[in-house]
Amino acid sequence: MSDFLNNVQVGREAEDRAAEYLRAKGYTIITRRYKARRGEIDLVAMDGETLVFVEVKYRRAAGYVPEESIGTEKLRSLQRAMRQYLDEMEIGEVPARLDLVAIDGNGIRHYQDLFGQ
Repeated sequence: MSDFLNNVQVGREAEDRAAEYLRAKGYTIITRRYKARRGEIDLVAMDGETLVFVEVKYRRAAGYVPEESIGTEKLRSLQRAMRQYLDEMEIGEVPARLDLVAIDGNGIRHYQDLFGQ
């Protein structure tokens, strides 16, 4: 059980780092850890007029790249969660995108608009 609690704490700390990084870039964090029926969105932020859903990935073990953990099924899950968020919050037509913040021993990397790439 302590490994689970430690992993939860590590995940929250990574989300904190990502949120601070995005704030420094001018983003406004509006939601953290949004729970959807099938998944979770780590952060929801505004970048100007654009609603940004942010997936945060952290790896501490050498040789593991956080970006590699985003596969097709994870993207589908995030897309469903994004739709649920938009429906629940009754947000009309607004520009929206999915970003990834990857954190590891080499620092923080921010990838904008995963679906547009």
